[in-house]
Amino acid sequence: MQVNKISRDNSNFTGLLNNKILLKGLEKVSEHGTSFAAGTSLAMSLTVRPFAIHSTPDVEKENKQYAIANSIGSGIIKFGIVEAVALPIENAVKNIDKNPEKYLKPQTIKNLQETSKKLVESKSYKLSTQIMKLSTGFITAIPKSMLTIALIPVIMDKLFNIRKNDKKQKFETQNKDIHFTGSINENISKGIGKLIDNIKFQNFVKKHKQEDKNIAKHITAATDILLTSSFAYQTNKSDKIKDNRKKALIYNNVISTAITLIGGYGIDNIIKNKTGRFIEKFSKINKGDPKLHKYIEGINIVRPAIIFAGIYYGILPIFSTYMAEKIDKYIENKEKA
Repeated sequence: MQVNKISRDNSNFTGLLNNKILLKGLEKVSEHGTSFAAGTSLAMSLTVRPFAIHSTPDVEKENKQYAIANSIGSGIIKFGIVEAVALPIENAVKNIDKNPEKYLKPQTIKNLQETSKKLVESKSYKLSTQIMKLSTGFITAIPKSMLTIALIPVIMDKLFNIRKNDKKQKFETQNKDIHFTGSINENISKGIGKLIDNIKFQNFVKKHKQEDKNIAKHITAATDILLTSSFAYQTNKSDKIKDNRKKALIYNNVISTAITLIGGYGIDNIIKNKTGRFIEKFSKINKGDPKLHKYIEGINIVRPAIIFAGIYYGILPIFSTYMAEKIDKYIENKEKA
């Protein structure tokens, strides 16, 4: 009886881990990791985080409204920029995956390819392409913060009917679909190929090839630090945000980012060990599948994305909004004394 029960449990587990929908999803995440992270952030920033901020006790109503507007604005801008910038990069990398001989020098392929493995299965190559795909978030961090600051007054006006002055804020957007033609995609693939052909870059990814499990986490952290720093600077300079609301908004972002990074790294390090055992079992079940390396890459992208988003958008907003309010009032009272 017990043996039969264990056998059935293992069979069910196997059925889950080689489920076609799951495998296809992981493959898509590996190809569009930045889009997945941005989509997760958008969903959470439009729903969970505003609700958490609204539920925070003992905080001035308008400070809550600014924090909610920031959450909505940052989610929309982040997703929009990712779709405009990251998606063509991800598609270009996919071209290189399919036909490396066309875009990479023979010496590059030889240098990055590990013994008896296809190039796309090489840890060095996977790390190089992950860096290309995920770094778009870091590169676009400053424009994202600038656009978010510009969008906050519009959201405050439309959602809460609050303006800094009587002059209606103007924020015109032109909704034009951007289509990336084959020739543009081809040129991007060639450009990325030249970057990967760089010998210094190859030496870097070979030296750090064991970091393929952590690269998504590290780039996310670097992006968040740059984004928060730029946001604080742009908020302080903005003439569209009320002066008496700027500090609370800045403190909220700084507290959120700091705790998210500390908590995210801590939780991820704990979960990573269990994920390693999960990947080992997953690899055995899907042994022989030519796309196994993509599934594993997808798992390593999903893990930190869910952890960081869960902390930043779900757990943290009540605490950071409350603490930002208290710090702002404390400093304000000190200055008056």
